[in-house]
Amino acid sequence: MRYAQGGGLTDAERVRRELLRLQAVDRFEDGHKNGDIAAALRASERSVDRWRRAWREQGEAGVLSKGSPGRPRLSDTQIARLERELERGPLAHGWADQRWTLARIKTLIGRLFHVSYTVEGTWQLLRRHGWSWQQPARRAIERDDEAVEMWKTETWPRVRALRRNAAPGWSSRTRPGSR
Repeated sequence: MRYAQGGGLTDAERVRRELLRLQAVDRFEDGHKNGDIAAALRASERSVDRWRRAWREQGEAGVLSKGSPGRPRLSDTQIARLERELERGPLAHGWADQRWTLARIKTLIGRLFHVSYTVEGTWQLLRRHGWSWQQPARRAIERDDEAVEMWKTETWPRVRALRRNAAPGWSSRTRPGSR
């Protein structure tokens, strides 16, 4: 990991580093060498070389901070639209069944808002907005509820009684050492 376990730079640290790069730009314009700039600004020559290359290619904009690399956020309007689209169901969005998976929701967010989330980020987004995972009630289409009830009332009691009446312990055929 590039930074300590806490993550990236704070806003104040990002501003401080940007000011350092802008000081380097002033010295680039004055014709100073990378080694002298690195020593004066207490930075590595490699960093100064990278800053100079970015400055040459993009001007001052090349050394400005790109901002926080934080997660992309959806606006309240976008969240409301996402909720409406989720309520329409996966079939309306081209999937073959009625299961919303995190991967499908991630894909839907990308299609609707051109924002990329990870599967984990999608889960965090859903949780932050009060959504939870759903366990579908799975029942076979062919299920015969009458046959199930008959099995429960007639067959299962007989099977259970046989299990209770079976002698505990080992039978002669399964006892270790007996043949």
